Amino acid sequence: MEDKEKATPVTPDEIDDIRVTLDLDEGEVECKILTIFDVNEQDYIALMPLNPDGSDPDEGTVYLYRYAEDEDGIPQIDSITDDDEYEAAADRFDEMLDDDYFNALEDEE
Repeated sequence: MEDKEKATPVTPDEIDDIRVTLDLDEGEVECKILTIFDVNEQDYIALMPLNPDGSDPDEGTVYLYRYAEDEDGIPQIDSITDDDEYEAAADRFDEMLDDDYFNALEDEE
């Protein structure tokens, strides 16, 4: 059996250049990947919609989706339809933001 690499390795410098295009009711929206995180053994992805020129927006809108990779390592995202599941993912994302904020404060000292 042939070993297949699950995903293409991405360096820290390349991660900021990866974009995801969502096809929403209002049209296509290009998003930046903020993070991929785990809640109860399910992966989620946090996406930030970008301005039409590709720059970061002034407001803090974030989209949360289920994240998985198929057997060939191709990323897939799915909507979170369960309110409790969405709440758990949103709570974990908020915790991560709080941790980052407090870590940044400690680094300034």
